Amino acid sequence: MDKTIIFLLKTSRPRQWLKNLSLLTGLIFSGWLFIPEKLLTSLWSVVIFSLLASSVYIFNDLIDINRDRKHPLKKKRPIASGKLPIPIALFTAILLAVISLTLASRLSFFFFILCLSYAILHFAYSLWLKMFAIIDVLTIASGFVIRVYAGAVAVNAHINVWLLLCVVSFSLFLAIGKRRSEKTLLAGKGLEHREVLSHYPDKLLDIYTSMFANTTWLTYALFAFQQPTFIRQGSVLTLMSSLPKAFVNQKLLMVTVPIVIYGVMRYLQLIYDQDKGESPAEVLLSDKSLLTAISVWFVLVVLVMYGIT
Repeated sequence: MDKTIIFLLKTSRPRQWLKNLSLLTGLIFSGWLFIPEKLLTSLWSVVIFSLLASSVYIFNDLIDINRDRKHPLKKKRPIASGKLPIPIALFTAILLAVISLTLASRLSFFFFILCLSYAILHFAYSLWLKMFAIIDVLTIASGFVIRVYAGAVAVNAHINVWLLLCVVSFSLFLAIGKRRSEKTLLAGKGLEHREVLSHYPDKLLDIYTSMFANTTWLTYALFAFQQPTFIRQGSVLTLMSSLPKAFVNQKLLMVTVPIVIYGVMRYLQLIYDQDKGESPAEVLLSDKSLLTAISVWFVLVVLVMYGIT
């Protein structure tokens, strides 16, 4: 029984829950990070979405069981390896889906709609959409966009248009990086596990990667240039609070742009030099340079936008 629980936890992919922190995007850039009610609501939405995502992951492993057995790494997953019985996995997936959607409906009707849309989209991906080139990548990227909007809906936050474009570009960047890493990892055996990889020539993947890497940092820069800050009198940044708005209100967040550019370049290096990228969450947790860059970026965003009271 203990081993079954452990295998269920592995199949739920707790490392992937890191992606669900993107639900805090709307909260942070709306200036509500330190409002207890808003913060607790956002964190609760992250928990609900994580339960739903785990349900989707289990369903995906059940659908892909035969394909995963041909994958050099995925064949070790509990369901593909036979360590986790299919009936138990199916029951857990259904239970998590019911619980998460019920909780989502109690939080917000529109949050529930977005959660349901995420589940339907990824079921469609597992069953059908992943067989079509370009559509498969757009579907993966859509999951990230839904996360951001779900988090914004949970606290009734606004998503800046440039921030939305940055999220879309970043999502496509990660999705293309995932495909490129999969193709490199599987080499000549890619057709056995994922036929769609044959429709992604290396040069095409390079073009896509370059395109979305550039749009990611450019759209972020445009967003940062326009995003208002929330510096108050009496904070540690008193000097900034007394400066003309021309120097503060619309430009200060630009100091985070070099960090974003570094992050994009580092991720590209990991994709091309170390053949990583198949799992963005694992890359983030395993690469100290990237993790440090993200940590510095977050601290700068909080200091610039809020100051310290």
